[in-house]
Amino acid sequence: MKTITNTIYLAFALLGFACFALSPMADAVVPPPDGGYPNGNTAEGQAALLSLTTGGFNTAVGYLSLRSNVIGQLNTAIGAGTLLANTNDENTATGAGALFSNTDGYFNTANGAFALFSNTGGRANVANGVFALFSNTMGDDNTAIGYQTLYSNTTGIHNTANGINSLYNNTTGSENIAVGFNAGNNVSMASNVICIGSPGEDSGNSCYIGNIFGSTSSGGVAVFVNSDGRLGTVTSSARFKNDIKPMDKASEALLALRPVSFRYKKDIDPKGLSQFGLVAEEVEKVNRDLVVRDKDGKPYSVRYDQLNAMLLNEFLKEHHQVQEQKAVVAQLKQDFQSRLAEQQKQIAALTAGL
Repeated sequence: MKTITNTIYLAFALLGFACFALSPMADAVVPPPDGGYPNGNTAEGQAALLSLTTGGFNTAVGYLSLRSNVIGQLNTAIGAGTLLANTNDENTATGAGALFSNTDGYFNTANGAFALFSNTGGRANVANGVFALFSNTMGDDNTAIGYQTLYSNTTGIHNTANGINSLYNNTTGSENIAVGFNAGNNVSMASNVICIGSPGEDSGNSCYIGNIFGSTSSGGVAVFVNSDGRLGTVTSSARFKNDIKPMDKASEALLALRPVSFRYKKDIDPKGLSQFGLVAEEVEKVNRDLVVRDKDGKPYSVRYDQLNAMLLNEFLKEHHQVQEQKAVVAQLKQDFQSRLAEQQKQIAALTAGL
């Protein structure tokens, strides 16, 4: 990081020197630029950049802004108390108290009063909104957009939140994503949680989306997800298909399946609700094409949607057999009635002769 910073610093220094040397008016600026200091520094306000020695290209505007900075470079602090404790490079703070406690952190951007207020060593954080990432101390690579977003985060990393109060209660959870007002507010220590328009739960590796449960999409189709996390729907139009042919006896695999009742393990379903279905490993032995696999290729679930088409095929086969049997019975009944009528005629003739 220092190498890159020093390179940028040198570029600024050379640019400043060149401009100064080439300008015919360099010695004629009277009065000198307000707040302009050596090494490309700008300071305006009581105790702004008070401790600076060799740091360059810093801008401090406001009471106590960049007060403790000694050799830090390329920092921008606008507002009372912004970057007051800072000693490192390339931080940007706009708004009273923004990045107030930062000492060793770098590459941070705080826009809004008291944004990233408690940050000390966290780096590459972006806080846009009043009190955004307020409690963050050592967390890195967090992005918070909106009033009080990621307010309680202290050491969590790689979190992204967009919306007022989103991920407000997260403290140490990492790699969480929240979008929407109060989104992800039930998440505190869990990681890899996605919440869109939902408060979610403190359960890792999960996804919550609001306004779906209880809402009907009349005439729509079911949504599926694959092991890569891609969402999609099943298409049935012939224009999307090849090798169309009758299912024939393939559906007879259903007859070898073993429906079971079960309860999910506690870490999946703490309530332990009774469930009904199939066991993927057993289904694999009957027909591998009916199994959904995880990224490691292991049986994960069953393609229950495919079973419906197979059930329909078996039903139609049985229906055709029943129809054929009905036709045979109807023919037998007709033949029986014809023979009976013939016999009745014969009996009537015999009776008349007697």
